[in-house]
Amino acid sequence: MENKKEMTALDVSAATDTEQPISKCTDNSISEKAGKINDLETISMTELYDTVYPSKPPLIDGLLYTGTYLFVGAPKLGKSYLMAQLAYHISTGTPLWDYTVRKGTVLYLALEDDYRCLQERLYRMFGTDSTDNLFFSVSADSLGNGLDAQLQRFMQEHTDTSLIIIDTLQKVREVGGDNYSYANDYEIITRLKQFADKYGICILLVHHTRKQTADDKFNMISGTTGLLGAADGAFLLQKEKRTSNAATLEVSGRDQQDQKLYLNRNTETLLWELERTETELWKEPPEPLLEKIAQLLSSGSNEWTGTPTELCSILQLDIQPNALTRKLNINAGRLLNEYKIFYENSRSRSERKVKLSRLEQA
Repeated sequence: MENKKEMTALDVSAATDTEQPISKCTDNSISEKAGKINDLETISMTELYDTVYPSKPPLIDGLLYTGTYLFVGAPKLGKSYLMAQLAYHISTGTPLWDYTVRKGTVLYLALEDDYRCLQERLYRMFGTDSTDNLFFSVSADSLGNGLDAQLQRFMQEHTDTSLIIIDTLQKVREVGGDNYSYANDYEIITRLKQFADKYGICILLVHHTRKQTADDKFNMISGTTGLLGAADGAFLLQKEKRTSNAATLEVSGRDQQDQKLYLNRNTETLLWELERTETELWKEPPEPLLEKIAQLLSSGSNEWTGTPTELCSILQLDIQPNALTRKLNINAGRLLNEYKIFYENSRSRSERKVKLSRLEQA
């Protein structure tokens, strides 16, 4: 039998082919209408641990991740300036405030602007410094009426894209129908999230807050709770006084630490500057196993291949080989993001192999 790669970080499926028995039901009206009931796809905890899932590093460490996020605030508050700032820093890879930024191509749909306005705004903010990795459009089709295909074509032409900004969400909503029901709001974000997840990018949706205040400030997002419910997170930009240059930016995400940033807008450049943060970012504690692997590859070759048993021996680990591979499976993303080491495992008829490769530094 040929060696077969299984469960690598590049090509993985969480579903199994095991069929589940379905009990017969006396009321067969559902099956009659649906024609055929598909088996429920499941995965055991063991299979979950034995799988390596693809990992994407943050766009901005501790602040912006892959997925679909809402960026909300009152009208004329400076949201578009902050969007341009995010877009510029990601497209150039330069740090934003105290946050590390990873460079990638950015598409900014500035649907409430024209190109002259964009030119003047960017010049005031960044002078004559420019980048080839930041693209703008002031017109786009709506969801369900061409936008999906437009974004897909852009991704095919710019495969290193990491961020798409849609300013504003209202400009791409489908016309007609029950636009403001929970179900419709949830479906809109879900469709965009499916696109973001498919390509491993971030989609940032600029949106407005409602006038009414709320105990939970994120309940001030205009529309139903379906918008936030389907999104991976949200940013909320607020001023205590509209005439003030000071503002707060609150961040809440599905898999990230809630934060509150105090910003001040530079009156000359109109750039948002960080004054302080309310809480210090939590940092994941060091993992001794990953540290040892990094030392192994830094002491000689940039690649190591062997069995889990051999890796346990060379690293002098007092754990079972199968426990080692599971720890590596679960921490493969962290090993790649923090140490630039790519991990994969494969199995032949006789044994399992582990391969560790240090990526070339850019």
